[in-house]
Amino acid sequence: MSDLDLQQFNVATDLALEAKELAESPKGGPIPGISSEVEKGDGITVTLLHVQNEQGEQAIGKMKGRYVTIEVPGLRGGDTALQDKVATAFAKHFESFLKDLNIAPMARVLIVGLGNVNVTPDALGPLVVENVMVTRHFFELMPDQVAPGYRPVSAVAPGVLGTTGIESSDIIQGITEKSSPDLIIAIDALASRSLERVNTTIQIADTGIHPGSGIGNKRKGLTKEQLGVPCIAIGVPTVVYASTIVSNAFELMKAHLERQNGDTNQILGLLNGMDENERLGLVREVLTPVGHDLLVTPKEVDEFIEDIANIIASGLNAALHEAVDSSNVAAYTH
Repeated sequence: MSDLDLQQFNVATDLALEAKELAESPKGGPIPGISSEVEKGDGITVTLLHVQNEQGEQAIGKMKGRYVTIEVPGLRGGDTALQDKVATAFAKHFESFLKDLNIAPMARVLIVGLGNVNVTPDALGPLVVENVMVTRHFFELMPDQVAPGYRPVSAVAPGVLGTTGIESSDIIQGITEKSSPDLIIAIDALASRSLERVNTTIQIADTGIHPGSGIGNKRKGLTKEQLGVPCIAIGVPTVVYASTIVSNAFELMKAHLERQNGDTNQILGLLNGMDENERLGLVREVLTPVGHDLLVTPKEVDEFIEDIANIIASGLNAALHEAVDSSNVAAYTH
């Protein structure tokens, strides 16, 4: 397959963990400029990934910084006890970002819910904004009545360019200039290259966010360089490309045939000798020109998006306000 240039059809992903997996050699050797460690327990897998330098940036195509990926395969099952554990784990890891950025307990925070509330897979950000604990107005209007353990938090869902005619980053820049937050938290739906990670994974990053990057839309970013304020990005993959589903189906078919008779060459032929990146690129090359490389989401997305938005909102409430017990956020999840 060396004579085919499939680079332009590589599958985009918003997850740094998936970008690292794509960049790894078949033998799984270390990638220069990238360090990672994995923690597992209670059905939750947490990957701590650090892109250390420009070499790491070039290797996986992600900005230099810290990325925490929380994977919970059982999250689609509607298990409220598991959801509480995920919210607690999220709060713990988010607090580590606050410490690393030296965000003081009374620092002002602006939460930005990116996305379109009228399109369910893209409604994560606005739904989180609806459920977070907003307190800035109390500090402005009645500061003497605010109990200890809370900080000034404001939240906004700026909508999308197609409905407002204004870039989200321009709206947030104007709000930032007026309200002077010390930290911005941007929440957005992401695109994944893995069916298993859709609606079961949360990514936290200190690199800010570029809305629409996972689906090929180039938008002005919400970053410290753009806004002059540290920006933490939170994202959940809610869609996957049709090409990824087709490619995964080939892999499942190959595994099935190997179990049956061990010989896959007669049926799969050339596809059998391709690695995953080549196969994904070829499928996209076929589907894209005819407009069939659709973005796909599970039919139960309405329920999934509500559950995971509540998890993130309750985790943020616990991490941002000392008065909220971060070791037990069940009361703030449901």
